[in-house]
Amino acid sequence: MVIFFLALLFRVRPARAMNAAVMVGVGFVGISLVLGLLMETLAPAATAMVDRFGFDLAIIDVGWPAAAAIAFGSEIAMLIIPAGILLNLALIVLRVTRTVNIDIWNYWHFAFVGAMVQAITGNIWLGLVSAMLFSAVILFFADWTAPAVQSLMGMPGISLPHGFATAYVLPAVLVNKGIDRIPRLRDVSADPESLRRRFEVFGEPVLQGLFIGLGIALVAYAGNGGAAVWVPRVLQTAVALAAVMVLMPRVVSLLMEGLIPLSEGVRTFLQRSAGKRELYIGLDAAIAIGHPASIATSLLMVPITLLLAVVLPGNRVLPLGDLATIPFMVAMMVPVVRGNVVRATITATILMIPTLYIMNGMAALHSEVAALANFRFPENATLITSMVDGGNWLAALFTVAARYYWIGHGAILVGLVLLWRRFRRNPVGWHVVAGWERRSEQRSSGGRR
Repeated sequence: MVIFFLALLFRVRPARAMNAAVMVGVGFVGISLVLGLLMETLAPAATAMVDRFGFDLAIIDVGWPAAAAIAFGSEIAMLIIPAGILLNLALIVLRVTRTVNIDIWNYWHFAFVGAMVQAITGNIWLGLVSAMLFSAVILFFADWTAPAVQSLMGMPGISLPHGFATAYVLPAVLVNKGIDRIPRLRDVSADPESLRRRFEVFGEPVLQGLFIGLGIALVAYAGNGGAAVWVPRVLQTAVALAAVMVLMPRVVSLLMEGLIPLSEGVRTFLQRSAGKRELYIGLDAAIAIGHPASIATSLLMVPITLLLAVVLPGNRVLPLGDLATIPFMVAMMVPVVRGNVVRATITATILMIPTLYIMNGMAALHSEVAALANFRFPENATLITSMVDGGNWLAALFTVAARYYWIGHGAILVGLVLLWRRFRRNPVGWHVVAGWERRSEQRSSGGRR
């Protein structure tokens, strides 16, 4: 209904607006179904690995519902959407951002930060200020990444101001620049198209999902009972993950198909109002998780994440609930590495280490605020956490800053203003630094270095 009325508002014909709105709904249902299949497949495999290797970790990852419970169950939640919309409009009018964030659902990420800060400070208005500053940072990252996202998805005029996925852009750029300095590794070409050419049929996404699924399932189930028990489980897991590799891009394409009329209507309307200024439509990062490189990297990261949880000294988090949301963590790394699965897996592995430690550090506060929001804890669990947003480095930065509120938030604001000014002076140079444009393109555009 929201998509339908927005489309009408931006002068899309009623019949086309209705078709687009229903198609967006179908796309989200499809994504939910495929993510459900992914979770139903990965959760038993992860539990089997935990049981097989005797992992004993006291902090339970209950998944993003705990973070959403904090966001939606807090008293600050009712302020976030109107405040977020007003802030976004003000920043567009002031020409601070190009992103028109219509992804209202994911304002809950901003509410999560606000609720956590409110719990620390005891002041709802300080929590609201934190949430809005967090939103402004995400809008900046969305503007920066828009050209890469548009190129990767083949959909002009969009950006992804997602509070979890987009937060990983900056660290992913830094890790990717490090990979550029390593001989041989920097020359590895492993995007889906290169894999298809190199390995022919074995480079197809469906077989990548099958083989990754076989690997995960063999580690989880092989030898656990008679062959008549574990062999079917291995095969079912492998085919289910192959299905995820095939189905996710297709259901995302349905979502994108539904968004095109709204995107075109908004762009036409805004271009008419804004003149020659280019504006982006801010959408859910769900449209990026359907890329084959995102899915392949995410599946590889499941056993890697469990292994890291065991070997990292001092870690007490058992990552289970949010294993199926790793695609959102990976989604914005893929544009940074230009769809290279090897680079994406290395980057995600390196960044998963601080993510797990942040989940440890945030667990006590996470559990306290979840209890206030009446979240139902798993049996015998005293500490809970989630990867989304309990492991989000940017959300954690705001909770640290909240302990020295005005100093900490002042430092974040100054840092954001400096980054924004440098970006506005030479956006093409920033794209070059991130690896999204060649230096020759920078020179031809006349951008300063």
